[in-house]
Amino acid sequence: MRTAFRCRAYPTPEQAAVLSRTFGCVRLVWNKTLAERQARYRTGGGATAYRETDAALTGWKKTDELGFLGEVSSVPLQQVLRHQHVAFNNFFAGRARRPRFKSRRGRQSAHYTRSAFRMRDGKLWLAKTSAPLELVWSWPAVDLNTVNPTTVIVSREPDGRWYVTLAADVAEPASAPETCREVGIDLGITTFATTSAGQEIANPRYLERRARRLARYQRYMSRCRPGSRNREKARKKVAAAHRKVRNARRDFLHRVSTNLVRDHDLAAIEDLAVKNMVRNRSLARAISDVAWREFRAMLEYKSARAGRTLAVVDRWYPSSKTCSSCGHVLAQLALSTRSWTCQICRARHDRDVNAAKNILAAGRAVTRSPISSEACGADVRRRGRPSSRSAVKRETRIVRCGASSTARC
Repeated sequence: MRTAFRCRAYPTPEQAAVLSRTFGCVRLVWNKTLAERQARYRTGGGATAYRETDAALTGWKKTDELGFLGEVSSVPLQQVLRHQHVAFNNFFAGRARRPRFKSRRGRQSAHYTRSAFRMRDGKLWLAKTSAPLELVWSWPAVDLNTVNPTTVIVSREPDGRWYVTLAADVAEPASAPETCREVGIDLGITTFATTSAGQEIANPRYLERRARRLARYQRYMSRCRPGSRNREKARKKVAAAHRKVRNARRDFLHRVSTNLVRDHDLAAIEDLAVKNMVRNRSLARAISDVAWREFRAMLEYKSARAGRTLAVVDRWYPSSKTCSSCGHVLAQLALSTRSWTCQICRARHDRDVNAAKNILAAGRAVTRSPISSEACGADVRRRGRPSSRSAVKRETRIVRCGASSTARC
């Protein structure tokens, strides 16, 4: 299994100068290659192959204008060409947006493969440097001397902090023990998540807490003269404020997702169209702050690593308007209505808890959960033919529940 360890780095002034020069060359190669790709495509020249960009890079190093590209390690420059080639393949396949030009004010990074670094006695040596790079290892359970990375990514954040990411192959972790519990999760803004058991997880609203301080830093930066040292100081303050919000939000998402995966064998969530929802200018900042897509990504990889099952229910499934007791579907339900009574069975429902229960029922239907009353003592009913899989030997998979399947649940 491939995993990554990201830790703080403290380069010496000499190492910082070498890495900064490498970042500049990486950015130059990316932007120049991207500009030539776009110019060739506009003039009817067609797509550009990787070998053509590789040959162009070799030619640039031989010129007087770009001869300084040969002063840094060639591996990060080659990796930039490969990454751009993959980015355009993903763009034409509809999996990503069009590659954009890189700015010197954003996050800077350089990718090193095995030929450009070495690990010796737990110390990292990079190409073109004469001393090991100082790292702060934050995993006491993992011995740095035993880590054998295949790729090293050195990055510098906009606030000036340095980081090193070690990508390595590790042994597959053991599957987590069975809990015989399942959960449906309904995501929201006022309440971050509501589970089918009635638990409400509050939305911490980290960006809203620091919005006034962030606005003050941005106003101060706008008053500084462009290119001055005071403006650079103000820019780092703004970047540091964003970093604190980002780290606090990510820590919250990690804690919530870890608890849900650890305590439940099956988790069901709704496939939300976050990209379309942020087009609402009134809710764009609140939706971005709650980070639904990042939370789902954490659930996906943690479920796969722990041997759990994650069911993704179709976004058009009427989870809020469907009665979780009798299955009656309301013709209309206003967003301001937070609780309602079923006209058929007279059951009283909380909007979010009812939606979470329906999402769980849809996830059970599409996964054909093998958990039975004999295996776990739970009162779980399965529809259709019984599954031949046992409650112990279950496959780990991420499944989707379509509208046609959930309508029958």
